[in-house]
Amino acid sequence: MDFLSTNTHLHITTWAVAVILFFIALGKPSKGVHMALRLFYVLILISGFLLFMKYNSVDPMMYGLKMLGGILTIGLMEMTLVRKKKGKGTSGVLIGAVILLLITIVLGFRLPIGF
Repeated sequence: MDFLSTNTHLHITTWAVAVILFFIALGKPSKGVHMALRLFYVLILISGFLLFMKYNSVDPMMYGLKMLGGILTIGLMEMTLVRKKKGKGTSGVLIGAVILLLITIVLGFRLPIGF
């Protein structure tokens, strides 16, 4: 499993695909797209956790904050889709998810192993 944590390419690819799937699911709700997005959530969490375990000794606090931001971002993205499915207002949760996503991405690229 060392290939999962040797570089950030897998992690970046999984969250990039997840963001694309999120906006597809937001625009045109589909059970299949939502389930594929949930699979990518799991892949993001696994690859992110392995990277965290390997590199957290470099800057533990910042990597911990990035991990927390990533988990919260996934939670807000999922809440947005569930609220849309139930017909409730999604604007506040969507804005929070996008802002937290951007903060998490910028923080991830600024950390020592960034790219």
